[in-house]
Amino acid sequence: MGKIFLVVPDAPAEDVAQLKSERTLSDKGIRLGVLDNSKGNADHLLQMIIDGVKKEFKVESVVMTRKPFSSKPATDEVLDKLTKEADLVVSAMAD
Repeated sequence: MGKIFLVVPDAPAEDVAQLKSERTLSDKGIRLGVLDNSKGNADHLLQMIIDGVKKEFKVESVVMTRKPFSSKPATDEVLDKLTKEADLVVSAMAD
């Protein structure tokens, strides 16, 4: 199985409590969630990420959601959908 590298574009890195996931991955593969912030080309960047994840990992499903405005936070409805239907979520912005 491939490795996942997380890149956090914050500087300097903050000290945070260790997060523990209550979720486990099924033998069917990852349920990948994708949150498009609706900026130009974000959909293209996210599709490249989806394709890359599918090359490295077994993917059961992909749920893709899109915020209506990049300047506003995702709605509770969108976040609830991702929480229920995804094991992990990728979000990206582009221009």
